[in-house]
Amino acid sequence: MAGGGDALRALLRAANALLQQRRYRAALAVLKGFRNGAVYGAKIRAPHALVMTFLFKSGSLREKLKSIAQATYTHSRNLAYFVFTYKGLMALQSRLQGKKIPFHSFFAACIGGWLVFGENNPINSQIIMYLLSRILFGLSRLAVDKGYVPQPKQDPFPLVAALIWGTVLWLFEYHRQTLQPSLQSSMTYLYDDSNEWHDISDFLIYNKRTDSK
Repeated sequence: MAGGGDALRALLRAANALLQQRRYRAALAVLKGFRNGAVYGAKIRAPHALVMTFLFKSGSLREKLKSIAQATYTHSRNLAYFVFTYKGLMALQSRLQGKKIPFHSFFAACIGGWLVFGENNPINSQIIMYLLSRILFGLSRLAVDKGYVPQPKQDPFPLVAALIWGTVLWLFEYHRQTLQPSLQSSMTYLYDDSNEWHDISDFLIYNKRTDSK
């Protein structure tokens, strides 16, 4: 047992010594990026999939747990692959050109996005839409910071909120097939299911009666 403990401590010392080697830093950063992508993807997707599955999906407990596991795995894997690809290409471009320039980031992310998130599936669709909303806000702020758009005299957020909610409810009521499926499910629960009940049980306690499913 003592020999095994000594071997483990020696292995840990060797690993720590390797991690301190500056010449391996770029490669090690790529590996840690893969690790962080996998962990973050699982942390983000697991609770979301848990809530959405038990709220809106039918089926046995085993089927629901399998669906949660698959969604979590897909999100975790894709984010890990993307971070690995992005950081790897960033390191490669910097090594080839001897310096880091803004185009490197755009190019590396474009390649990673094409390879990893290019498939049109529910997980990728949610991630892309999440990023799109953040990009639009970011570009709006950048346009103001750079002077391309005048600084608003009043906070534009109330107007943005009004237009977004007006647009999404108009789409839901008259063109709901254009909305992403999970958003359709959420809005159906909020706005359509609240129009139906039979007695106090499915008015206050449950959304729908068991015999009506």
